[in-house]
Amino acid sequence: MPYEWSSPPPHKSPDWSLSLWPYRSLLRKDFVIFVGGTIVMFALPLLAVIGSAVLWGLLPFFGLALWGIWFALNVSYKRGEVLEVLTVKGDIANLMRQNADKSHQTWEANRYWITVHLYPTGGPVPNYITMRGGPREVEIGSFLDERERLELYDDLKRALKAT
Repeated sequence: MPYEWSSPPPHKSPDWSLSLWPYRSLLRKDFVIFVGGTIVMFALPLLAVIGSAVLWGLLPFFGLALWGIWFALNVSYKRGEVLEVLTVKGDIANLMRQNADKSHQTWEANRYWITVHLYPTGGPVPNYITMRGGPREVEIGSFLDERERLELYDDLKRALKAT
């Protein structure tokens, strides 16, 4: 599950935190292995034309294909560097989101006034989760899949009700 509680809900302690991050199917070391394997697979057909002018005709296209694969995977990896941390201490709940561009967004509310809402349809994603506490409504866990958002919704309701 791409989220982790400081202690599982319902919380015995009034202070707890929840960290959420996008699921990564391709880790950094696997990224290197995949690109290396792709280079080897592209190089095998080139062995047949070593020493001929055809090699120089094919080489730019293989190079462009490798660059495209590397670039696309790297952009995808960078976009997934998002972290959300919900921290509850005392009477205050604080949600901090670190975006892929390293910018931060924060939201703070009285923990006893927070309500968690689930929008099965009509949101930017199915089973869209928001929290309201004060004048603003903020999303949480929009990068999770549908099933994970349903589980998160239940866990958040239970955690905020218990405290």
